[in-house]
Amino acid sequence: TALQSKRLAMNNQAQKLQNLVQSQNKAKNTHFIAITSGKGGVGKSTISANLANVLSQNGYKVGLFDADIGLANLDVILNVKMGKNLLHVLKGECSLKDILIPINKNLILIPGESGDEILKFNNQFLFERFLDEASELDGLDFLIIDTGAGIGGSTQLFLEAADEVVVVTVPDPAAITDAYAVIKIVSRFKNNELLLLNMVKNETEATRIYENVKRVANANIGASLNLELIGYVASDKVVAKSIKQRTLFTNDEPYGSASVQIKQIASNLLYRLERKVLKDEQSRSFGGFFKRLIEQF
Repeated sequence: TALQSKRLAMNNQAQKLQNLVQSQNKAKNTHFIAITSGKGGVGKSTISANLANVLSQNGYKVGLFDADIGLANLDVILNVKMGKNLLHVLKGECSLKDILIPINKNLILIPGESGDEILKFNNQFLFERFLDEASELDGLDFLIIDTGAGIGGSTQLFLEAADEVVVVTVPDPAAITDAYAVIKIVSRFKNNELLLLNMVKNETEATRIYENVKRVANANIGASLNLELIGYVASDKVVAKSIKQRTLFTNDEPYGSASVQIKQIASNLLYRLERKVLKDEQSRSFGGFFKRLIEQF
């Protein structure tokens, strides 16, 4: 039947992609961190950009991928001019290295697409060509993926393919409810999730909210979910000012309290990944990440 031949073609495609990726996989491992939230306006992109910045300042090679389909805005936060984006690469109009925007010597921005056209491009030839070029990014230590808020189709693909999912929320009850909804959906395919509290008064408030969310999660999702608090960022005028000025607060005031809190989050993340790497032998690359995305179609 037509369905069987389509399935066969997809299996062939998956196999081809797998071979391609295996041939590219060097010993280098890239860690894929998806940053998401239940609703907009919780500072997800600001957190993504500053976390990527701090990791890059510590000598890690970092890619910041704007995957907030529909609201791609990291170019605004980083105050860079965007030309072409990932959609142009997938359409074969330019190569991957043409769209990369260097932010500092260890940090590059991979511009996403403001519209969900991007995921319609599951054309085998284009993806193979794209994966061929993806080896450009195999030297990355981290790919920070700034996803859309809520769980749209494309966002869920990114969350499933990522190694770590960080859910960002603020103390507002509606935001916490929305964050919990995301945690619940992600728990269907991930046993470990990380919660990050933004714009809190202090550590006490962050811990209290985390414990409440964890209690509800344990009661409703069950003990199979391990929800950890990866850290918090307290409300700070410096952060608000940096957003207005299109600068990064981790550059403006590297020793300010918000920067220290982001550094703590980075260090908690590194500690988690070191523990995981000991258990996880498989090699991971940007090409491999995209293969995992494509296989979800």
